[in-house]
Amino acid sequence: MTAETVLSNARIVLEDQILTGSVLIRDGEIADISEGAGRMGEDFEGDYLIPGLVELHTDHLEAHYSPRPGVRWLKMAAIQAHDAQVVTSGITTVFDCLRMGSDEDGGFEQGEMRDMADALAQAARENRLRAEHRIHLRCEVSTDNVLAHFQEFENDPQVGLVSLMDHAPGQRQFQTMDQYTLYYKNKRGMTDEAFAEFCARQQALSARYAAPHRTEIARACAERGITIASHDDATIAHVEESVGFGIRLAEFPTSFEAAEASHAAGLSVLMGAPNIVRGKSHSGNIAARDLARRGVLDVLSSDYVPFSLIHAPFVLSDEVESISLPQALAMVTATPARTVGLDDRGRIATGLRADIVRVQRQEGIPVVRSVWREGRRVA
Repeated sequence: MTAETVLSNARIVLEDQILTGSVLIRDGEIADISEGAGRMGEDFEGDYLIPGLVELHTDHLEAHYSPRPGVRWLKMAAIQAHDAQVVTSGITTVFDCLRMGSDEDGGFEQGEMRDMADALAQAARENRLRAEHRIHLRCEVSTDNVLAHFQEFENDPQVGLVSLMDHAPGQRQFQTMDQYTLYYKNKRGMTDEAFAEFCARQQALSARYAAPHRTEIARACAERGITIASHDDATIAHVEESVGFGIRLAEFPTSFEAAEASHAAGLSVLMGAPNIVRGKSHSGNIAARDLARRGVLDVLSSDYVPFSLIHAPFVLSDEVESISLPQALAMVTATPARTVGLDDRGRIATGLRADIVRVQRQEGIPVVRSVWREGRRVA
């Protein structure tokens, strides 16, 4: 039996324009887009009709699972709380970050993230989830056990994105010691001697493991057709290495030259939506708005604040003259979807999945009114 839904009197955000009209949904897909007063259906009252957001990098599931140091929440409860928060932020496809590799700096025991992935699959089977959840493996290549963690996902079809990270002092995000000192010495109350010993251990691990682990994980991803992301590239040499590994996504480049080189090489440059909303990086790195003004910002992620993903595109279109609302929204819909090979979503176009969000905004912060995934109302 054919199922149809009509959404009318909406400001429909397409990739290159905004038109007022209606959208016909049939059997979970967008069947027709009509301009003007046409089909009558659910009246959007002039609210925006936008594609469901596609989130490539969020640490929020881990935050629900481990809400305090040493605390582990029930996995299914953590998943459902996370799912509710992302859907009500307009996110219909989310790549949940699971950390691979643990050391004295943190992380999870071997098997914990495998159990979390199994719980995600169970939640999907039991129809507990409103968003579509996929997995992003964040591989800390400087740890000695990252390959053991990664190999637990060898045959997992949920994995669609893998990032290669090295957070050792002197590397990428922490090329200078100011931020590393703030993160690890001042916040933890380390003595000078303890901090020096900690840094030496982290640098030794990076020197021993980072390069071979980066190479091995990139090779495995290439064989499986998994999209690879670099993380915190800072130099042209980093970007050249990323290109050599076939990387398609440059997460959080820490310098203008790395961002511009990544964009020029065809990588999608990703920055945090909280950076856009706040106007600056929480870690003292480059401002995402400056990349947007230079035309080298391609993708936004909510990182640590899910709602920032719907908020940031409106901020960009308000404050960066060269970026229209359709262009800004493409950074959280069409471009991330294409980057990871999901060509069936991310745009309002006939034949695509009816992942749709109703957004009201007159001034200030947008309000998510309703969300549909594959034509089914989920919020």
